[in-house]
Amino acid sequence: MVFDLSKLITVIFTLFAVIDIVGSIPILIGLKEKMGSIRSMQATFVSGIFMIVFLFVGKQFLSILSLDVHSFAVGGSIVIFLIGLEMVLGKEIFHSDTNAKSGTVVPIAFPIIAGSGTLTTIMSLKANYEDWYILAGILINLVVVYIVLKSLGSIERVLGEAGLTAIRKFFGVILLAIAVKIFSTNLSAFMK
Repeated sequence: MVFDLSKLITVIFTLFAVIDIVGSIPILIGLKEKMGSIRSMQATFVSGIFMIVFLFVGKQFLSILSLDVHSFAVGGSIVIFLIGLEMVLGKEIFHSDTNAKSGTVVPIAFPIIAGSGTLTTIMSLKANYEDWYILAGILINLVVVYIVLKSLGSIERVLGEAGLTAIRKFFGVILLAIAVKIFSTNLSAFMK
């Protein structure tokens, strides 16, 4: 097995863009104010479990539904495309549950961090990348998620509203390009 840094970087940035922890900062700050505090380690751990379990048993789950990874990847690429479009246009397409009474696990770990877009992306990535690249990408992103959750106040002061908007739009464009690549790669599998 040959290590390919470009593959790892693509997986890391794809997951970073889909998890969109930076774009979720305004939602997280609002939840923190309502809840009093966010248990950063618990939210990171639970969302990581969701992602890793889906990485390794997602394929079996799909087989129960009589789906293959390529079909899921094509469907997932459409979801990723819509998430990227949402980020670029600033219009909400996917409505998340922001009920703060549910606590750290719901809605923070799921669906804000490890939501349907993230789980779909993990399955879509499986069609193009080895599992260990995806696992490494998940773990690296979990470190970023933990750091962001621990330092919400500081990040908000440093970036400001304009900075958060610029970062969100930048990663939205990257997601759009990645979605098109995943779609075209897996659609060609049906043509053979």
